[in-house]
Amino acid sequence: MDIAIMLEGQHGLNWERWQRIALAVEELGFAGLYRSDHFTNPEPPDYDSLELWVSLTWLASHTKRIEFGPMVAPLSFRNPVFAARIAKDIDALSGGRMILGVGAGWQVREHTNFGFDLLEIPERFARFKEGLEVMSQLLRRDEPANFQGTYYQLNDAQLLPKSSIPGRPPILIGGNGPRRTLPLVAKFADEWNAVYVTAERFAELNTRLNELLDENGRQPSDIRRSLMTGVLFDQGDGKVQEKLGERSLDEALANGLIGGTPSMMVEQMGKLGEVGVERVLLQWMDLDDMDGLEALAKGVIG
Repeated sequence: MDIAIMLEGQHGLNWERWQRIALAVEELGFAGLYRSDHFTNPEPPDYDSLELWVSLTWLASHTKRIEFGPMVAPLSFRNPVFAARIAKDIDALSGGRMILGVGAGWQVREHTNFGFDLLEIPERFARFKEGLEVMSQLLRRDEPANFQGTYYQLNDAQLLPKSSIPGRPPILIGGNGPRRTLPLVAKFADEWNAVYVTAERFAELNTRLNELLDENGRQPSDIRRSLMTGVLFDQGDGKVQEKLGERSLDEALANGLIGGTPSMMVEQMGKLGEVGVERVLLQWMDLDDMDGLEALAKGVIG
């Protein structure tokens, strides 16, 4: 199983931290580095929040091995035409290592603060579906694209230069919703990323996704399966219990987190692999804990 790192970009990410972490992730052997795309946290206070596309452009030209991308870019404030255009060029710059993770948007505060219309959930997902159609046409078709939707329109539109690698960049859709999200994954995505679920729940959702893929004339192998979740890495210093507060580790694990000693984490990820998870994205919250990141790599990657 691949093990990658995921950062909350709105929680203090600046150039110094981003550059330091990116180079460490590359050197330590992790499979990838992903980051959220938010202006702010859901609640105050606000912290440094490095802009997504600028940070990924730097990453593309300063690393050689790791995959990377947004986890995820909300189409509620990222126009799908620009998302597709920027992503394909960053992917080319990196030599084909970018994953275009997109979502419908969810965080009320940042949309209110910066004047973006989040929309009610039905309309939000209708817009998201149109955005996925726009990106798919622009990235997957050789001929000019045409699309007339409620939110987006294309008229003989094409993005040049085309990628030299067919099917790039791959589109990732994140989320657990069986009614709205998984049908969109089955129709448009190259990768599905589940969020904070146990192995048992992942297996249930994965079975449903395979059914939807069959309905869309696609094969299970057409979709990579990944999971993003929190990590409680026990280095024997008592900090895990501080983070847990009054909860027990077992309670946290029952909510989908991965944690404990390295051997415990390897066992937990092994169970995830058994139900179809191909890549685990560990949410690393302490952006200055480089010693912990190194210890994590040595403990779970070897």
